[in-house]
Amino acid sequence: MTADLPDREAPAAVHVDTVDYHTAGEPFRIVVGGAPVIPGDTVAERRAIAIGAGGTATAPRPGPLDDVRQLLTREPRGHAGMYGGFLVPPDDDEADLGVLFWHKDGYSTACGHGTIALGAWAVDSGLVAAPDYGVARVRIDVPSGRVTALVNRAAGRTTGVTFRNVPSWVSELKLPVETSRGTVEVAVAHSGACYVSAPAAALGLSVTLEQLPELTAVSREIRAALADSPAVLHPVDPRLSGVYGVILFDELPSVDGALNQRNVTVFADGQIDRSPCGSGSSARLAVLAAEGRLAPGAELRHESIVGTVFGGRVLPGGDPWGDGVVTEVTGTAHRTGEHRFVLDPQDTLGAGFLL
Repeated sequence: MTADLPDREAPAAVHVDTVDYHTAGEPFRIVVGGAPVIPGDTVAERRAIAIGAGGTATAPRPGPLDDVRQLLTREPRGHAGMYGGFLVPPDDDEADLGVLFWHKDGYSTACGHGTIALGAWAVDSGLVAAPDYGVARVRIDVPSGRVTALVNRAAGRTTGVTFRNVPSWVSELKLPVETSRGTVEVAVAHSGACYVSAPAAALGLSVTLEQLPELTAVSREIRAALADSPAVLHPVDPRLSGVYGVILFDELPSVDGALNQRNVTVFADGQIDRSPCGSGSSARLAVLAAEGRLAPGAELRHESIVGTVFGGRVLPGGDPWGDGVVTEVTGTAHRTGEHRFVLDPQDTLGAGFLL
């Protein structure tokens, strides 16, 4: 005699809706539907919950939310350079939205290029009202604090976005680090995340696509060498400690009187920022202010390894060695597509793979 077995429904397909932008060449995938609800009272708390007990920022604990992150960052739906964010409620009614930033390895505390893209999306989508001419202010809660996107408008179109960051400050200007290319002196600055920067020439390199493998390799060496350095510790919030990105830069001839540099930012576990890096630009601005090379209001022309450009400046007031300086970084973001990503339960590749 055979027992009657209950009918079982086949697993449902997963659907995730996104709006994709690029900011100066760096992707930003905004999840507008299909992500699990993330509990927590603040964005920083939600990030900690997303990482999970026992997990780290670059090795989160498995779970439904991280399944979605992996689905969107791995091939065939993404790639190793993908970046994006989960929309979450802001910390209070003074902000317009909150966001959890993610990349192929996990969750970051800051993302300037993502803030620029979110400002453009918030206005373009109608979430935040904007004039046909003038500036719309979009306040965004991120894990490192509250930031602002100033969205410039002309003839009913978004023409550019200025990212105003949390205060940025310097902990070291000339910290020696041993690498396979010799000893190099690096600067350490905190700008919502911790960035280490050094001139590429001091390592016998230049910021070119041809030398990208060497730039990436030595950046990973520097990051590993400073893992336990007191300079990379945040004095108030340990969640903001640790080297997030390494910036190697070239000095370029001045353009229209502006200080001009080209950089490559290698962040997380060897990921390459295609843009000049928004929060990394804030870190560089704080360093240049501490070195006395950039006066308040003076312009930094910051070029990426692919030739795209951000403009940056330090606002008057503040101290790069004390309470920090407030920086602004200006760039453009453009929508590249709207997507519904599907995970078929019969797909043996699942969330995909990374190369």
